Amino acid sequence: MLYRSLGNTGLRVSEIGFGCASYWGKKVFDEAAATRLIYTAIDHGVTLFDTGASYSDGNAEPRLGRAISGLPNKHDLVIATKAGSYTDERGKWREDFSPSGVRRTVEASLIRLGLDAIPLLHLHGPEIANITDDLLDTLTRLREEGKILHLSVNSFDEKVIEHAITYPLFGVVMINYNILRPEHEPIIAKLAARKFGILAAMALGGGLYSKDRFRIRGVQDFWYIARAWKNQRADLRRARNFRFLDHEKALTAAEIALAWVLRNPGISSAMIGTTRMRHLLANLRASGETIGDDLLEKIRKAQLNFA
Repeated sequence: MLYRSLGNTGLRVSEIGFGCASYWGKKVFDEAAATRLIYTAIDHGVTLFDTGASYSDGNAEPRLGRAISGLPNKHDLVIATKAGSYTDERGKWREDFSPSGVRRTVEASLIRLGLDAIPLLHLHGPEIANITDDLLDTLTRLREEGKILHLSVNSFDEKVIEHAITYPLFGVVMINYNILRPEHEPIIAKLAARKFGILAAMALGGGLYSKDRFRIRGVQDFWYIARAWKNQRADLRRARNFRFLDHEKALTAAEIALAWVLRNPGISSAMIGTTRMRHLLANLRASGETIGDDLLEKIRKAQLNFA
């Protein structure tokens, strides 16, 4: 595993991070299997794990906390979680960017994760109007109290990112960036020039470009396909341009997709998620891989075909 600087935070993180969310965090997915994935990722050099209080009906964050609870080096890991959204006691997704709500979420996350401090806290999908002086004061106090170490904005809206980065409090941004979504490259370049840490969310693009994505081998496959049909129809259309990735011999389609993200020097880490050990190990092999000029040109031409 290779490592990269997370902007000016002073942290170095594995260039592939593990996203602890979605089906991985669902109660229906065996917790022992979920924990084995975390341990295997750590054994292969992964140091960055990202979750959230609202993920997987509220089960993902405490599951990650239980998984790392017995690790002697858990405080050396970069655990990222989110404020501004949470799952309530009835299992409903809620949004709350009020200063008191964010403080309450942070303090609950510390307990669920079993940490003395949250290494990286994202504001989860805020609107510009949510980033108030009172909220910034609360975040500053939480950092002064040692409850959070570094702050980030997790948004796919460039206007929100442009606004957030005017505040020195934030040093990291998480934005969706993958082979199906190259359009954020200009703002990634701008962020990199200003020494922000940049995490590529959805770095695999849901694997929608691969024929394997639509093979049914378990309940989770139905779940991921249904989610893509509901939320990623534009990406499904774009993915048709990349069927050639399955015919490359040296790397799998997913490895190519990750290597494409990591070819961008501005990216600190590409975030992946999986419920299968085979997929995890294959994806981690993408660290340090390069893509030849001919394949890069094929990918560029396919991206030009986006409607």
